[in-house]
Amino acid sequence: MDTRMDTRKLLAELVGTFVFFLIGLMSILSTKAFSNGPDLVVIAFGFGLGLFAAIQIGGAVSGGHFNPAVTLATVLDKRLDPMTGVGYVVAQLIGGIAAAAFVLVMSSQDAVRGTITGHPSVSDLQAVVIEAVFTAIFIAVILTVTELDPGKAAFAIPLTLVVIHLALVPITGSSVNPARSLASALIGGDLSSIWVYIVGPLVGSVGGWAVYRALIDKPAAA
Repeated sequence: MDTRMDTRKLLAELVGTFVFFLIGLMSILSTKAFSNGPDLVVIAFGFGLGLFAAIQIGGAVSGGHFNPAVTLATVLDKRLDPMTGVGYVVAQLIGGIAAAAFVLVMSSQDAVRGTITGHPSVSDLQAVVIEAVFTAIFIAVILTVTELDPGKAAFAIPLTLVVIHLALVPITGSSVNPARSLASALIGGDLSSIWVYIVGPLVGSVGGWAVYRALIDKPAAA
């Protein structure tokens, strides 16, 4: 029984991450249809509503992480055991790479390359700091709303991702999710800056958890 349930959770993370990233990546491609269109708005809502759709599909089964930074924070908060956390991350990476591979098959590697998160206007260090701070905000929202008002989580979390994208897309490409950046970079064939989008969000995950623990009067789970 436990093995079957764990398998369903991993599948939910894989499928949910695939749906989330696919909608987000395709929203980037869709902006090419506009000559002077609202690219930033399309991309922000593409990823936010992609996450909303993914939560509707898999959230009730796995908790709807779809992001290694979220999984790390839930492990730190002892809501998830470390071994299951590793399984979640593997499932997320597979789902994300599958989404980028779908874009590759349906379009081209150049199209996938156009979805790679980049930071031409800031340095690597600045990008790491920015990604860390905004990931911390995202994680603090997720941990707080799922603990105090889970009924609002399916709306509060995607909307937070929308506003983060509105703030960051022109600056860092707005990752706050190592799996999202790794999928595009791997299939797009450019891993030159991927460390920024792994280190920043993971540091931010720890920071967001620390903020949550400092503000919410709740003993850690046993």
